[in-house]
Amino acid sequence: MGGWTRRQWIGQAAGVSAIGASVARAFGAASSRRFRIGACDWSIGKQASPDALSVAKDIGLDGVQVSLGTEKDEMHLARAEVQAQYKKTVAETGVAVASLAIGEMNRIPFKSDVRTIEWVSGSVDACAEMGCKVVLLAFFSNGDLKGDKAGTDEVVRRLKGIAPKAEKAGVVLGIESWLNADEHLDIIQRVGSPAVQIYYDVANMEKMGYDLYSEIRRLGKEKLICEVHAKENGFLLGQGKVDFRRVREALDEAGYSGWVQIEGAVPKGAAMLPSHRDNLKFLRGVLG
Repeated sequence: MGGWTRRQWIGQAAGVSAIGASVARAFGAASSRRFRIGACDWSIGKQASPDALSVAKDIGLDGVQVSLGTEKDEMHLARAEVQAQYKKTVAETGVAVASLAIGEMNRIPFKSDVRTIEWVSGSVDACAEMGCKVVLLAFFSNGDLKGDKAGTDEVVRRLKGIAPKAEKAGVVLGIESWLNADEHLDIIQRVGSPAVQIYYDVANMEKMGYDLYSEIRRLGKEKLICEVHAKENGFLLGQGKVDFRRVREALDEAGYSGWVQIEGAVPKGAAMLPSHRDNLKFLRGVLG
C-alpha cells in the first residue's frame, strides 16, 4: 500500500473531487442520491466523444462512463485540450464524467502489450483531472484472464507498479473480467492495494453462471466493488435474465453506494434513445 493506511488513502480519494467549480456543479443534486445512474459512452453511440454528455442529458442520466480513447487517437483523454473539451461540456450540460474506461485493452491486452502500462498510468492522471475516481480496466477477448496463469501473474506485476500512483491520486483501478469472486480476490490480495478493486458487471457474471447476488454481498461487504454495470444482452433492463430487485437487495446488504452504469440493454432492432430512457426509468424505480 505504499506506506499509506487505508484511512489516509480514503481521505486522499475524497479530495480528488474538488478540482473546480464547473466540474463539481455536475454532481449537484445527483450527489445527494445514494445511487447515481449513468451510461457507458459506447452504449449511447458516442464513444470517446464529449457529445456523449449531451446525449446523456437528453436521456436524463446523471453521468457518463467515458472512454479514455483508442489506440488510433493515442488515448486522447490524456491530453489537456481534450480534457478541456469535456470540462466545457460538463459545465454546459450538468452531466458528470462519472468514471473512465479503457475498453481498448480487450483488443490490446494489459497482460502482454507494454503500451498498456502507460495507458493505465495516464488514465490515473486523466481520472484525477476530470474529477472522477474509477477507471475500468477491461479483460475480455484478447485480454481474457480466465485460465491464464501467466497472464494473470503479469497483470498482478503491472498493477503492483501502478497502484501506488493510483493510491496517491485517490483513484481506483477496477478490474472487469470473466473471473469469479475468488479469482478476483486472489488478484487483489496479491497486488495488496486498496486502489485495485472489482468493476462488477451483473450480466457478465450471470452469463458465467456465478451466484452474482451472493458475490455482490461478499465483495461489497469487503468494500471491493468500485462501480456496477447494469447490463442485459439483447433486452431492456428488467426484461432479461438479471433480477435487478435482488441486485438492489444485495447492494443494500453490502452497503454499496455510488455509480451504476447502464451498458447495452437495447433489444435487437430497437432505438438507443428510447431504450435508454426506459432503462433509466426502470433503474430509478428499483434504486430510488
